[in-house]
This record gives sequence, C-alpha cells and structure tokens, in this order.
Amino acid sequence: MHGYDVIGDVHGHAGVLKNLLVKLGYEHLQGAWRHRERQAIFVGDLIDRGPEQIETVRVVRSMLEAGSAQCVMGNHEYNAIAYATQDPMRLGEYLRTRDGERGKRHGRQHRRFLEEVGIDSPLHHEIVDWCRTLPLWLDLGAVRVVHACWEASSIAALGAHCIADRVGVLHEDGFLAASEQGSAAWLAVEHCLKGPERELPPGASYIDKDGNVRHSVRTAWWEDPSYVPDASPLTFIGHYWRMGEMQPLSPRVVCVDYSAGKGGPLAAYRWNGETEPDRGHFIAAWA
Repeated sequence: MHGYDVIGDVHGHAGVLKNLLVKLGYEHLQGAWRHRERQAIFVGDLIDRGPEQIETVRVVRSMLEAGSAQCVMGNHEYNAIAYATQDPMRLGEYLRTRDGERGKRHGRQHRRFLEEVGIDSPLHHEIVDWCRTLPLWLDLGAVRVVHACWEASSIAALGAHCIADRVGVLHEDGFLAASEQGSAAWLAVEHCLKGPERELPPGASYIDKDGNVRHSVRTAWWEDPSYVPDASPLTFIGHYWRMGEMQPLSPRVVCVDYSAGKGGPLAAYRWNGETEPDRGHFIAAWA
C-alpha cells in the first residue's frame, strides 16, 4: 500500500465515479475496482440527488468487500437509516417522522434514492442495513477521515454508542440515542456529519440550495486551532459543496467535496504520505 485516494461526495453519480477511478489508475477486476498499490477512501454521501443510486452503492460496496476501499458515513446515509428505522417509543412512526408523517424536508432530499430502490422494499432495507455498518470516522494514524468535522469531544462522546470491536460504528441503541434531538449523542453526530453551526440573529434567515429556510450557518471550524491543533494528522472531509479552484482548506484540513451532486466535478486527493497537503494532488472527473 503506497497511499490513499480520498474521494468526495458521489451523490449517486456512478458514471462520474467510474471516470474518476479510471483517472486514478483503478481497474475493474474480479467484480470490483482495484488498484495494485493504493486504497480508495470515500468520505460519505454516496446516495441522493444523482441518477444512479443503486449502481453507486454497488460500486462502493464491492470495493469495500474486496479490500480496495474504505468508507465513512455521510449525513445522507445517516438520514437514510433514520428514515427507514421505526421508532420503538412512538408506534407507527420513524426516527425521521413527526406527527405521523415522514419528514417532508428529508423526503425531498431523499427522493431520488427512494424512487430508485422503492420505499420499504427488500432492496431499500438491504442498502440501509449496509449503511449501518459504515463508521462515522476513520483514524488511520497519519490521516483521519470524517464526513464534516473532526471534533475530539464529539468522537469521544460517541464511543459509548459504538459496537465494541468496530470503532466508529454505531450500535442499534446508538442510533436511537442520536435521534433524540438535543441529546449529547445527537449533538455529537450533528458535529461529525454536518459540522458546527452558528445561529443567525433573531429574525434572520436564508434559503439553502434545496429551498429550505435556514436560521443558522456553517462555521469554518478548520480555522479554529481548538479543533485542529498544529500537530494533528491531516484530516479529510467532504460535505461543504466547494466550488472553484481545488485547494486545501488549511495546512491540516482538506475538503474533497466539489459539488458533484450539483453538476460540479467529483474530486479526489491522492495522499502519498505527506504531512502537509499539496494542491497538486487533487484529481477530478466530470460526467
């Protein structure tokens, strides 16, 4: 193993993913995309938005099973799990349900996935069960990977909610604990998968890219040394819908999400053991 190829949010664009894997030197052998000397790492958000939901999951899942990739959970995989999981405390409702109706906003974001797999079909639940096996973070020593934000206190808080021999993988009770809005587990998952946010002044709001009214904004946590000490390993994230020139967010943090879910390129960063990021290590593919 000579390095990692950290791949951004695919969002159901399997064709673009295959183009990127070819550019990165991966070959389709024995049912999976493989590299002779490297391993891919996906930062989550494999599903929703794009035209090839099932194929995207199939490609990534086969790579994980072949050992040619690793993958962390994104907020869209987490939402898919919550959307499909019945709430044991509220008869007939789900973890993303309020007042007997599955959440409208999450339904809109999740529509492409549900249309392709068929809501509550065997395939739907099979894919959701596979999503449950994804860790919320990877600590590989010289590099760390999380979907949105590496916050030590949040990761420590989630440790008690993870399967004992599978670091970062929530057990069933962990998903239930994290579904209770305002709980410590809920806040920790929010930070890992969505990043910290700052409330706007009273009465202020904006419309996000999906048409939802927002009353808080994401913060640039990578500029805060309390999150990223100078001696910390390189941290790779997705989630933030970057645009324009591909470059590191800071000397310790690299974002590989360049808006493939909205017509941008699917980006990857080729890590070869360096301790500081190099903008020349970004590689991208389009449809």
